[in-house]
Amino acid sequence: MPRLPRLPLPLFLASFVLTACTGIAPRHAPTPTAGTGAVHVDVPAIQRPQGETAAWWFRDGAAQAAARGAMSGRAKNLILFVGDGMSLTTVAAARILEGQRRGASGEEQRLSWEDFPATALSRTYNTNSQTPDSAGTMSAMATGVKTRLGVLSIGQSAARGDCAGARAAPLLTLWELAAASGMATGVVTTTRVTHATPGATFSHSADRNWESDGEMPEAARAAGCIDIARQLVETPFGTGPDVLMGGGRMHLMPASQRDPEYADKAGARRDGRDLVAEWLRRHPGGHYAWNDAQFRAAPDDKPLLGLFEPDHMRYGHDRPGDGAGEPTLAEMTRAAIARLARDADGYVLLVEGGRIDHANHSGNAYRALDETIGLSDAVRAAIEMTSAEDTLVLVTADHSHTLNFVGYPVRGNPILGKVQGAGGEDGTPGKFALDALGLPFTTLSYANGPGYAGASDRQPEGPKRYEHWVEGVKPARNGRPDLTHVDTQDPDYLQESLYPLKSETHGGDDVGIWARGPGSEAVRGNVEENTVFHFLLQANPRLRTALCAKGLCDANGVPVALPAPGDFKPR
Repeated sequence: MPRLPRLPLPLFLASFVLTACTGIAPRHAPTPTAGTGAVHVDVPAIQRPQGETAAWWFRDGAAQAAARGAMSGRAKNLILFVGDGMSLTTVAAARILEGQRRGASGEEQRLSWEDFPATALSRTYNTNSQTPDSAGTMSAMATGVKTRLGVLSIGQSAARGDCAGARAAPLLTLWELAAASGMATGVVTTTRVTHATPGATFSHSADRNWESDGEMPEAARAAGCIDIARQLVETPFGTGPDVLMGGGRMHLMPASQRDPEYADKAGARRDGRDLVAEWLRRHPGGHYAWNDAQFRAAPDDKPLLGLFEPDHMRYGHDRPGDGAGEPTLAEMTRAAIARLARDADGYVLLVEGGRIDHANHSGNAYRALDETIGLSDAVRAAIEMTSAEDTLVLVTADHSHTLNFVGYPVRGNPILGKVQGAGGEDGTPGKFALDALGLPFTTLSYANGPGYAGASDRQPEGPKRYEHWVEGVKPARNGRPDLTHVDTQDPDYLQESLYPLKSETHGGDDVGIWARGPGSEAVRGNVEENTVFHFLLQANPRLRTALCAKGLCDANGVPVALPAPGDFKPR
C-alpha cells in the first residue's frame, strides 16, 4: 500500500508547532515518579480536536507510557486480553456471579486479573465519536493511534468507506511489527476471526464490515482495497499469525464450497479463493481444525488455524448444543501459548472474549457475565503457563456498555435476581424492594436495548426473552411489567431497558486495564486508550529496537515517530 512520507524528526516537531494555536497550553506528560524509570517526552501543543493527527496521537501515547516507566520493561512475550464490551459494571457483576456459583455471597470474589498488581483506567472515545465502536478502539490498541469509528488500523484522515483514503493512511500494528521482527504471533477470539477486534491485528480497512470480498462494494474492489480475510492470510509481515483461532470460516471459504458442519451453509467468498488452503501453504506443517476433536488432535509444535463456526463461535452457555464441539476460550489460549512459546524470540498474542459484547447488545446479562467468567478462565490459564519474569499480560476492554448495577440489594442477593430490601439505604431486607409503582425490580438493567417492556412484532408486551430482535415496537401500555413471578435468573431472560433499540448500545465511560509482568508498573492512572499499544511496545526490547533502527526513537530510545508500514515489509 502507498504510504505517507515521513518527515525528519526536527521538521516533524516543527510541523506540530506550526499547527498549534496561540493560547493553547503545551501537552505535558504525567509528572514522573522517582525510581519508576520514567522518561519525559515532549508533546507539541495543538488545537483539539482539529489538530489531532496520527503522528500526534502516536507521540502522545508514547509520552503517557514513557512517563509512567514503561521503558523499564524487559518483557520477552506480550499477551493482550480484550474483553469486548467488558465494562466495569460487567466485571463487578461477573465476579459476583462466579462467587455465587461457588456457593459464596459473591461480592468478595475476584476474577483472575483482579489480583494483578497494576491497574489503570482507559479513555475509549474515537476521534469522531464520544461513544466508540470496537473497530476504532482496537485499532487504537493495535497501532498506538486513535482513529475513527468503524475503520481498522488506518489513520483518522480517511473517512469510513473511503478506499483511496484508507490505502494512503495504513498504520503499522503491533502484530505486524512483531511478525516482521521475527517474533511469533497469535490471534484468538470467540468471534469471527475477521471481526473488528481480531481484524485490526493484520488488516487495514476503510470499513470493518469488509470481512470478505462478497461484503465489499464493487467500487472499493476496483480501487484496489482487499477484504479483511485476505489481508489476515496474505499479510506481507512474516507469514502472518502462526496461531489463528475463532469463528468465521465462511469468510475464508469460496461460495462453491459447502460448510463441513452445516449442510445448509456455504462459503461467502465470491473470488473463488480457498483461504484455508492458502494459510496452510504459508505455514508448512500447519494444522487446520474446524471441530473440537481436530483441535485436540493438532500437534502442539506446529502452526494452528482453528475455525470452529461459519459465523461467531457459540456462547459458552450454548456450547453443549454443538454436535461437532468447540474448545473454550481457555483451551484455545492454552493451545496458542503452547505453540507460540516455542519461538526463542518471543511472541505477541491477542486473546479476545468477544461475545461479552454481543450478549450485552442483546440485553442478556446472563450470557454477558458468563462470557466474562470464561475470559477470566482464559487469563488464569495464561498465568499458569507463563512467568511474570518474562511475559507482560495486560487485560482490558475496548469499550463499555449500558449495563446498570443498582437498587440496594442485600449482601449475597442473586446478582441476576430481583432486589431484596426496601430499595433505599435505610431499607429493611427480607422482601422484594418495590419501585414507586409498587413493583419489584432487578439489580441489573440496561439503559437501552431489546428488553423494553412494550410489545413488538416478535414478542408481546411484558418481560422479553433472548433472542429478541426489536421490530415494530409499541409503547408499553401497561408500564413496567410485574416481575413478582418472573424468573429473572433464567439464562434467556432479558433485563429491562429504559427505551427500545434493536441492539443495546456501547457506553462512553472509561474501562479498566489490569497488568502483570515486566513493564506492568507503568499501568497506572488515567490514560488514552492508544497508550495500551505503547505500554506493550515499550516493555519489549526487541520491538523497541526494531523501531529505533528505522530512526523512529528519541535520544532516550523511546519510539515516538509514527512508523510507516512499508518500511517493515520485505524488500
